[in-house]
Amino acid sequence: MSKSGQAVLEAIFSRRSVRQYTDEAVGKDDVQTILEAGRWAPSGLNNQPWRFAVVRDAKVKDEIAKQTRYREIIRNAPVIIAVFIDNRDSYDRTKDCQGIGACLQNMWLATHALGLGGVWLGEILKNKERVGEILETPGTYELMAVLAIGHPKHGQQKSDRKSLSALVFKEL
Repeated sequence: MSKSGQAVLEAIFSRRSVRQYTDEAVGKDDVQTILEAGRWAPSGLNNQPWRFAVVRDAKVKDEIAKQTRYREIIRNAPVIIAVFIDNRDSYDRTKDCQGIGACLQNMWLATHALGLGGVWLGEILKNKERVGEILETPGTYELMAVLAIGHPKHGQQKSDRKSLSALVFKEL
């Protein structure tokens, strides 16, 4: 296996959700790199239906934070990225949602590669219309997730996974 292949696998296996951040700002170049990683995700027919809102403003973050029970994560993250699907560019809902998932995974891995931490917040989707109003999005945009990003406060994140034997139900 190539060194770059090993690095990709290492990033996949070592990445963890980070919910606590230092007060250190996240640089504009780092955010740009994270967005670029999302932009390069695969999508059906290369329609690239994702759209991003980058939020650093404390007042706006506070309004968005009110839309989820995980409000302290959003309030304490130096930057959040709201990821939307533009339904005008959608051609197949399932494939487009899979593309958004790939976009989010790319962004998460880029966050990790930059030495930053992040968490993918989905519970906020119960108030996705309100988040769209706060961010004044076009009517065709639908919130898919919010990524909270910052410098990890500590490196103690742990995670368990089910065994492969519990997940693979058939091998022919």
